[in-house]
Amino acid sequence: MFDDRFRTGRCMNGDAGLEVLYTGCRWAEGPLYVPAWRQVIWSDIPNDRMLRWDEETGAVGVFRRSAGYTNGNTLDRRGRLISCEQGNRRVTRTEHDGTVTVLADRWQGKLLNSPNDAAVRSDGSVYFSDPDFGITSDYEGHRAAGEIGSNNVYRIDPATGDVHLAADGFGAPNGLVLSHDERQLYVSDTRAGFIRCFDVRQDGTLSDGTVFAEAGAREAARFDNLRFDDEGRLWAAAMDDGVHCYDPDGTLIGRLAVPEKVSNIAWGGAKRNRLFITAETSLYSLVMGVTGTHLTGTPSSPSGV
Repeated sequence: MFDDRFRTGRCMNGDAGLEVLYTGCRWAEGPLYVPAWRQVIWSDIPNDRMLRWDEETGAVGVFRRSAGYTNGNTLDRRGRLISCEQGNRRVTRTEHDGTVTVLADRWQGKLLNSPNDAAVRSDGSVYFSDPDFGITSDYEGHRAAGEIGSNNVYRIDPATGDVHLAADGFGAPNGLVLSHDERQLYVSDTRAGFIRCFDVRQDGTLSDGTVFAEAGAREAARFDNLRFDDEGRLWAAAMDDGVHCYDPDGTLIGRLAVPEKVSNIAWGGAKRNRLFITAETSLYSLVMGVTGTHLTGTPSSPSGV
């Protein structure tokens, strides 16, 4: 604990320790709680599979094998699964009948690097990060030369399906999340060691962005994915430094210690007060006194992506 706001904000209420839900992955990523299924879907990237944990029974099984080395997962505003497939270098949507639709695999005619994480706006826009993690070796994808020459954040237009450059200037953009009012997009940069905040304009384009938080002296911290609670605090997966909690003013107010390198986090459960954590080989959970924001809402138009 670093700040009284972590204690007084109910962040310390809840379970006294982590619950191990599964272990046996090579590198676990992309947890997503799907309310309709009461399951957590997550990725085991080097094993090229997606797993699922059932909240009712505790059973774990394979959701998808030969999964394109999928990394991040989210839901769109109709409850459909959006996945970032590092190996296939694309962003896909799994329809309710199980078929897969490709949303993006190129920008200006060039193959994407290896999409990592995605966030969906209420108008149907899909923002996604595209670092080079999946093409630097065969461990989490397929070793290949990048065609774009940089690591960027893109936006898929909900009306046309066109892919637009949303933000650049990253070492390696990784996790990204919209604020609850959708007026800001927060993006972690793993190599640069900071989290950037962008204003989201009405048309979906982004401002130049500012630095919201830096790893600074905490040398073990490397930012991965990001999630908000319903009081505006930002929670960040921070690799060897556990899970960070930031006040809305950007102050690091607390930290959750985890015995493995933390890759991703997600809120879930009936009250959305259960934090699911993927860390190296395992899926953990922690029932807390704080509540996460919802990823899904009501679409503004039935024609959205």
